This record gives sequence, C-alpha cells and structure tokens, in this order.
Amino acid sequence: MTPFARVVAIAALPLLIATMPSLAAGRTMADVLAASKPSDWRPLDPNNTLYMDLESGRVVIELQPDFAPKHAANLRALTRAKYFDGLAITRSQDNYVVQWGEADAKKPMGQAKKALAPEFTRPAAGLNFTALPDPDTYAAQTGFVNGFPAARDSATGSAWMVHCYGVVGAGRDNDVNTGSGAELYVITGNAPRQLDRNITVVGRVLQGMDLLSTMPRGKGAMGFYQKPEERTPITRIRLAADVPEAERTRLQVLRTDTQTFTDLVESRRNRQDEWYKVPAGRIDVCNVPLPVRQEQR
Repeated sequence: MTPFARVVAIAALPLLIATMPSLAAGRTMADVLAASKPSDWRPLDPNNTLYMDLESGRVVIELQPDFAPKHAANLRALTRAKYFDGLAITRSQDNYVVQWGEADAKKPMGQAKKALAPEFTRPAAGLNFTALPDPDTYAAQTGFVNGFPAARDSATGSAWMVHCYGVVGAGRDNDVNTGSGAELYVITGNAPRQLDRNITVVGRVLQGMDLLSTMPRGKGAMGFYQKPEERTPITRIRLAADVPEAERTRLQVLRTDTQTFTDLVESRRNRQDEWYKVPAGRIDVCNVPLPVRQEQR
C-alpha cells in the first residue's frame, strides 16, 4: 500500500465506524428477535412456575426466588396443599390490580406458614444485573435480573423487584410481617412504583394477562367485588413440577443477560419502526418488553 493510499484508508476509517451505530440503530424489535439464537432463550424451571387455571383459561406465573425465596417456598407449600383451589378473584381495581386468595387464610395451609418476614429488598451483590442506561424517578438504577424488572442502590447495597405491568406480589396488612402469599395481586395498570420496597414481589405473569386485565371492575371500595357471584372462581393453582409433562405449558423467556436483549432495549429506546418520526432516546424499565414464546423444539 502506498503512503497516499494508507492515508486515505485511515481517513475513511472514522467514517466507516460512524456509520456502524446507525446500522444497528435501524433495527426494530421484530428484527432483533428474528435474529435471536436458541441460546438467547431460557426454559422455565417447573419448580418456579405456577399454573392458575380459570374457566376462561390458564395463567402462567414465574416465581423469582432470587428476591423472595421464603415466599416462593411458601407458595409451593400452599399450592401443594391445594389451598387456592376453589378460591376466587376478589378484586379488580381499574388501572391498578387484580387480587385473589384469602385475606384471613381460613383454609388449611398444609406445611405453609401463615405469616412471613418481608422480603422487600435483598443485597445487590451476586445478582446478574443488566442495567438500563437511562435515569429513573424511583431508584438510583434500574435494569433486569434473569428476566424480571429490578432496581438497585449502590449507596445501600440493596436491590429489589419493581412494580411493572404483570408483576405479582404478596398482599399484607399494615404490619409488614403479615404477608404469606395466601393473598396475591397482579399489576394490571400503569406501573405503581410507589409500592416498590413496601411489599414483597414474588414473580410475574408470563401468559394469561389478557384473562386478568379484562376482569369486570369491582364496584366496592378499592375495586373489591361486593357480591360472591361477582367473583371469578379459581379452578386450581398447581406447581408445574407437579403437573404431568403432557399438560404443561411450555414457554421460553428471552434472557436479559445477552447481546440480543441489549439490542432489543436499544430498538425500543430509539424506535425505528416506520410509524415513528421522533425516537425518545431513552426508556423506562416498565416499558421494556420481556418477550415470551412457545418452546422451540
């Protein structure tokens, strides 16, 4: 290569590099997912998966024992005691939550405990935390841990799950030591992040949110149903590990510790879909999609 050619090549290098981000930024979420590899997806752990069967269909809930191990264990015990079978959805508050279970826990609970210490936060150390690049109103930093929306604070060294649409938590009374998982709720509206660190989050709904978010709104205080006939019966809740393989709902969740997920986040921070004209350039933790698909074989 002549000295002149070398100079031209070096001069052109910044131009080439400058074009690379624009090529990456031009991908939509659909493009990112279409290019994903099998290793970008993970199966569900049957020991951390609940099936809530309603007359209208099945709701699949994934537990998160990294943040709430005692509540996850208690929910397994409650499920195996058939505690939820025959109970009902008791509350549907517009733009807030759908709730089910028993507030007073009168049914036999088997080996489950009637009350647990709160698991509002946990040490941030040891978590595989994928951070978002954008600031958050409620936390020093937000991101994702193994497919769940989360937050952390380096000043306190703590981390917690955040209240996004589809997140499931364990109801409690004013006393923080009164939750057990015997009464559960799911977020069905705009993310009520003021609940973060005030209640134990146990997991999120992966399938069946359409069944829960369309429940008739309760007319009583805070959306509770006033009459028994207004409630939706729960046929049963089972742990996937206790369900014959032929009856399991086989799903896969996009891993949040992959380059594919990083690309997905960027595709939503700077939307390149044809309809969008002004990309936002940032995103909130509860606006990042967490893709779920049928198991690929």
